[in-house]
Amino acid sequence: MKVLLPLLFLLQVVWCFQFPFTIPDIFSSSSHQHSHYSKLDPKDLPIDFAQYKDDVVIRLSYANDPSLKQFLTKPDIQFIKWGKSNSQQTVDIQIKEEELVKLIEKFPSLEYRTIIEDLGQRVYETFPLQEQQILSQDNDFHVQSELFFKEYHDLTTIESWLNLLQSTYPDVVKIEEIGQTFEHRKLNVVHFSTPNDDVKHKDKKTIVITGGVHAREWISVSSTLYLIYQLIKLYSTWPNSKILTQLDFLFIPVINPDGYEYTWTNDRLWRKNRQETPIPKCFGIDIDHSYGYHWTKSSDWACGEEYSGEFPFEAFESRLWDEYLNNTNKDHSIYGYIDLHSYSQEILYPYAYSCNQQPRDEENLIELAWGIAKSIRMKSGTNYNVLPACIDKDSDLLPDLGSGSGLDYMYHNRAFWAYQFKLRDTGGHGFLLPAKYIEPVGDEIATAILYFCKFILSDER
Repeated sequence: MKVLLPLLFLLQVVWCFQFPFTIPDIFSSSSHQHSHYSKLDPKDLPIDFAQYKDDVVIRLSYANDPSLKQFLTKPDIQFIKWGKSNSQQTVDIQIKEEELVKLIEKFPSLEYRTIIEDLGQRVYETFPLQEQQILSQDNDFHVQSELFFKEYHDLTTIESWLNLLQSTYPDVVKIEEIGQTFEHRKLNVVHFSTPNDDVKHKDKKTIVITGGVHAREWISVSSTLYLIYQLIKLYSTWPNSKILTQLDFLFIPVINPDGYEYTWTNDRLWRKNRQETPIPKCFGIDIDHSYGYHWTKSSDWACGEEYSGEFPFEAFESRLWDEYLNNTNKDHSIYGYIDLHSYSQEILYPYAYSCNQQPRDEENLIELAWGIAKSIRMKSGTNYNVLPACIDKDSDLLPDLGSGSGLDYMYHNRAFWAYQFKLRDTGGHGFLLPAKYIEPVGDEIATAILYFCKFILSDER
């Protein structure tokens, strides 16, 4: 393998300037704070980082080779897809070095660039430097929260923070368990509702915000929690705000608790939930392929990352969410739905299952989406692209890639406005965005949600 590495390096040099790329922020990352995982006692590490030892993450360009794009959709490929850009016609993949050599042999004119070389170390650097400290209800909530958003946190610490939040603000925050997952973890929703004598509760418009559908997308979980905290700060300073008095908020910070916990104990890059499948030792259903609107059985096999299950709502989490909506929200207006993911910096609007099906109010969806993107750009200078979810999902290439999504289900059945946000970045870090970005990303998404709320509350709506 060492003989082949110079060849790989030379090929990278040849192609490194062939297509746009966001350079990783290596000089300001947290790498100076972490030792290399290989120098530490494995017993002191949260997971086995050596499992990523021979993996790299590369960005391929398929702009000049349509057959490569077709090849990348095959269910039996020996690599893991991370993200893609349809406008740049690139795709990011996690691949073993020996498989990369085979890929180059199969496509001799392959254009690619390495994004992440030492994948195990980059994974290690997303974990907190110190052991998790369970939050104490005896301490000040705001003081603890300022520290809370300096790192990513496991499920236990998140639940402790939410319990502290509820005990500190019992008049506006309520945590409700809506069921249990395959591994018997609680699936919790967080209600945020400000009392208003002038507006009956059932007449308020509800905004639903979810995170953590795909377990490895930690920034989506932290951003959902950060949004809750920003609402608390708004309530503390301006309780009569129109946003608070006329809207209710329902958050699901970790809609995939089994998968999320697995990323903290076994595989940081796990994507699906953790329920059993027909194939022994193949676990997990992609929750975002499990909803019962235009559901199609995926061509991916049960061990694959986009496995849809064998029937609609087979994933515990999608079924529990559907049952909850049917049983408790029949008379309550869900006006907006925003599903947070990573990465790519995109705002996606329905539909995901087909580019041939126009949403009922496409012009309004696009107008609001570009307004949200502008609000983010004005806040932080970060650019978010706007496009229909079907293009992002490549449903034009393979229809089942866009089927059964939560976005389509909520838009068709429940919500007037529905979007999926893909948060930072554009590939330099991918799913391994360093913790120092938690607050900057949270701030720009809080700005986006503020714009969203003002828009739907405007007199013209």
